[in-house]
Amino acid sequence: MVSARRIESGSGPVRLGMVGGGQGAFIGAVHRIAARLDGHYELVAGALSSEPERARASAAELGLDPERSYDSFQEMARAEARRPDGIEAVSIVTPNHMHYPVARAFLAAGIHVICDKPLTATLADARKLAALAGKSGRLFVLTHNYTAYPLMRQARDMVARGELGDIRLVQVEYAQDWLTEPLEATGQKQAQWRTDPARSGAGGCVGDIGTHAFNLACFVSGLEVDSLAAELDSFVAGRRLDDNVQVLLRFKARGAAPPARGMLWASQVAPGNENGLRLRVYGARAGLEWSQENPNAMWFCPFGRPRQLITRAGAGASAAAARVSRIPSGHPEGYLEGFANLYTEAAAAIRAMRRRNAKPPKDSLLPTAADGLAGMAFIDACLRSAAKNTAWVKLAT
Repeated sequence: MVSARRIESGSGPVRLGMVGGGQGAFIGAVHRIAARLDGHYELVAGALSSEPERARASAAELGLDPERSYDSFQEMARAEARRPDGIEAVSIVTPNHMHYPVARAFLAAGIHVICDKPLTATLADARKLAALAGKSGRLFVLTHNYTAYPLMRQARDMVARGELGDIRLVQVEYAQDWLTEPLEATGQKQAQWRTDPARSGAGGCVGDIGTHAFNLACFVSGLEVDSLAAELDSFVAGRRLDDNVQVLLRFKARGAAPPARGMLWASQVAPGNENGLRLRVYGARAGLEWSQENPNAMWFCPFGRPRQLITRAGAGASAAAARVSRIPSGHPEGYLEGFANLYTEAAAAIRAMRRRNAKPPKDSLLPTAADGLAGMAFIDACLRSAAKNTAWVKLAT
């Protein structure tokens, strides 16, 4: 049951809690930086680790009130829901297998949820969570941060306005090299849980970074994947989950144009690649090319004319990019700012929802539980295809 909570005015920072993200964690610090960047949040509570001593030590480092450092997320959800100054939103930055139970507890307590990706560890849990989020009346945000890069917002807008013509081809890749050797065997925390099916889910690389590539391809192109053929490999001896994935994509038809086709490659065993997320979208009239490691520049390639370099806040930049930019041209914005853009858009939505019957702003492009469910359907289809020797399979609905 949702507890009675004080109705806030539209102004003032959003009171934020966090589950996970304590000492030794990576993504929790990223979320905290993002929440602070534009001054829209105040971190006031947390269940920062499943180990009580580490949770308390982590809370002390962050300056949290000891009374609002909790030993469990269940206790935190109950206690914060009862407080007149309780948290309005919670950031979930745990390993994947905890996303569903934590999100369920806070949605039931009437608290908005900002959750790291992927949505859950299993498609079954994703379906249940998407249904809960839809019925809750609370905001649910999935932090696919690359969708909030200024030039990815512009690319989506250019595609939607028909500047590329009917989309024919979408190519996306996300290459890393940090798991080229069995890092998990050394005790490295991030490698351990990401290669553990009990905590990560049945997908390794495909769930960790493949979902980012899949989500970005669909976000920019505006297309939905109908079916795919996937090959998943574990190149490192003894590794229990995939560390490389190659996928052919068939998109759903739109209008009279032939259905678009695509390719996706994600790897964590590609030496020389640090964080190589790249996207190419080609239509009947023009193409777009972008790389995350140079995020402030994008090539626009109209057929039969010279290539044009569009920069984030310079020549060719549009209002769609400017809306999520902070600093003048020539100054780089990227990973942290992408997260911060999602947090800032979430804050605007939460402030709107403080007022009775108010809705989030119409220009919000926040990834939702529905996007997370699509990502889990992608993982599921890749696993089913790979188990059938790269057979074509439909995405589950």
